[in-house]
Amino acid sequence: MDALDRRILATLQANPDLAITDIAEIVGLSATPCWRRLKRLERDGVILGKVVLLDAKALGLTVNVFAEIRLKQQDEETLVALEEAVRGLPQIVECFSVSGDADYLMRILVGSIDAYESFLKRVLLHLPGVAAVNSRFALGCVKLTNALPIPDRDPEPLPRR
Repeated sequence: MDALDRRILATLQANPDLAITDIAEIVGLSATPCWRRLKRLERDGVILGKVVLLDAKALGLTVNVFAEIRLKQQDEETLVALEEAVRGLPQIVECFSVSGDADYLMRILVGSIDAYESFLKRVLLHLPGVAAVNSRFALGCVKLTNALPIPDRDPEPLPRR
């Protein structure tokens, strides 16, 4: 990936609706080479897809919950089963396996505290291997972005062994 690729990515992140001709003009290329670079970035998995971002509040999803999940055991079967179950739950918008006291950290969007209580009792506590759930409610959002920081240059190659 070179500087032109990075400019294309930065332009797309800031303005995902731009036409190829507009992107090409911004980054200093003609349309065809820009399109080829864009297709290569998609093929190489740098660009994973395109989405429409929705306003959670406008959809009535006003409660952001961060749930720390602790498992009874951490065997492969339990981990795989829990992760598979989580992928099928639209209320869980992010889930990370983490180090520390918890095994997973989830961000859950719901419409009310009552809705979360119901989700906790009916779903979270019944996920495979769950021993405990520690919930924290967001009071406000300071920053929320899907834009990634694009490095100025490629990372240094890993040393050979």
